[in-house]
Amino acid sequence: MKILLAEDDSETAAYVVKGLSGEGHVVDHLTNGKDALSQAMSGDYELLILDRMMPGLDGLSVLKSLRAAKIDTPAILLTAMGAVDDRVAGLRGGADDYIVKPFAFVELLARIDTICRRPATRDEVLELVIGELRLDLLKREVTRDGESIDLQPREFLLLKHFMERPGRVQTRTVLLESVWGLHFDPKTSVVETHISRLRNKIDKPFDKHYLVTLHGVGYVLQP
Repeated sequence: MKILLAEDDSETAAYVVKGLSGEGHVVDHLTNGKDALSQAMSGDYELLILDRMMPGLDGLSVLKSLRAAKIDTPAILLTAMGAVDDRVAGLRGGADDYIVKPFAFVELLARIDTICRRPATRDEVLELVIGELRLDLLKREVTRDGESIDLQPREFLLLKHFMERPGRVQTRTVLLESVWGLHFDPKTSVVETHISRLRNKIDKPFDKHYLVTLHGVGYVLQP
């Protein structure tokens, strides 16, 4: 997906660009509202992520101008202004969603998925199956080729995360937020250590390996 990010805070922008790029999106980053309005007018983007307060022109004004020009590209407003009136003003101004800072990257991903209507709504899933690998969500049991695999709670959550997203690359940032609930990098090898332990249990004893490392990118559970 091609995304325009207009955000003047360098730390927030780097955080979002890194995460979205890791998910396979193409992100153009601008730091002021006037440039964002000019570039968004091209209609060449599938999603706009606009900071509410920017130099030159604020995000809400950018959005109102776009809507007045019949540019209907989906848009998310990022803001530190969390009052109800501010959220209502953003939504009435044409935003599809409104996220208050600070926010978790996985929340942003979920909002993007919702706006773009993916994935489709599914019935409640009680079992995840990838090839010979089965994960029972009710009994919290994992088997491969009918053989029981004993996983620690965090390993179970990690495998569940991967099995819910087969074939999709999972970055370190996403795993830290989704599995550990960390919205910062602890600068430890916690992800790498658990990936290694999980791989030793679900892959090493078998001929076919599911969990693959993409060096410099992340990890993927291959269907």
